[in-house]
Amino acid sequence: MSASTIGVVVMAYGTPSRPDDILAYYTHIRRGQPPTPEQLAELEARYRAIGGVSPLRRRTEAQLARLDAALQAGHPGRFVTVLGMKHSEPFIEDGVGELAKAGVGGIVGLVLAPHYSRGGVGEYIERLHATADGLGVPSVAVESWHLLPELLDIHTARIADRLAAMPERTKVLFTAHSLPERVLVDDVYPDQLRQSAATVALRLGLNRWAGWAIAWQSAGRTSDPWRGPDILDVIDDLAGTGRADGLVVCAQGFVSDHLEVLYDLDIAARQRAESLGLAFARTGAVNDDPAVFRALAGRVVDAASVLP
Repeated sequence: MSASTIGVVVMAYGTPSRPDDILAYYTHIRRGQPPTPEQLAELEARYRAIGGVSPLRRRTEAQLARLDAALQAGHPGRFVTVLGMKHSEPFIEDGVGELAKAGVGGIVGLVLAPHYSRGGVGEYIERLHATADGLGVPSVAVESWHLLPELLDIHTARIADRLAAMPERTKVLFTAHSLPERVLVDDVYPDQLRQSAATVALRLGLNRWAGWAIAWQSAGRTSDPWRGPDILDVIDDLAGTGRADGLVVCAQGFVSDHLEVLYDLDIAARQRAESLGLAFARTGAVNDDPAVFRALAGRVVDAASVLP
């Protein structure tokens, strides 16, 4: 491989590949501390509810293939893409090591999460840079892509499609993974979520408060306070106050079908809404949408241009 070749590490959260991997995966998320039997049983039950395992790995591989195809179409042979996961194999360090061994001249990191946060995307990027520096390979990363026009286009179109089949008084909730309040001090994450949601809402002509809001989901089970309001609390409030007859959820913080979407939204949130008499719909995930990944390929090319 030529030193002019640029490596690309496509980074995602990771997921257990089979039920027997759940314990090791959960332990890794907890920074080496095994879960209690009760915690493990609860997570295993959630995976069983969505079919046994998450489709995240398959979806991530499809996204990598879509990105690679777009890069090869515009720059044949210039880029080579590999996978690097945060909590399951192949880890970020594995992906960087594979590219360094192949002799690439530099590495671009792309996290499959549009909104930057220090404790989320920032941690992926830190691991990428630390490993690349240790191997003597220059690296750069795409830090955020929350205002990527093609991403906003897909959210706008899919929300409009869902609203067309919902009651007139339907509220749109833009959701993202909650984080502990202590890590959100002076963090751009909430601001970027508001920016992308507000841009889509403006395109759709939604009124603030009555027409749309931001809700949070999938908070960890720790003693720390996590950012809210949680989507289940928002659903309770909408039903209790009678301010809406339905809700459409756009999981703008996620780009793949996975546990936090298929269970936390499609099962838990839907059941809560329907039990309270509210109509419920969710927009489809980005997954490997061609337009989005062509645009992301452009971001990767732009990032590579600053490598030495």
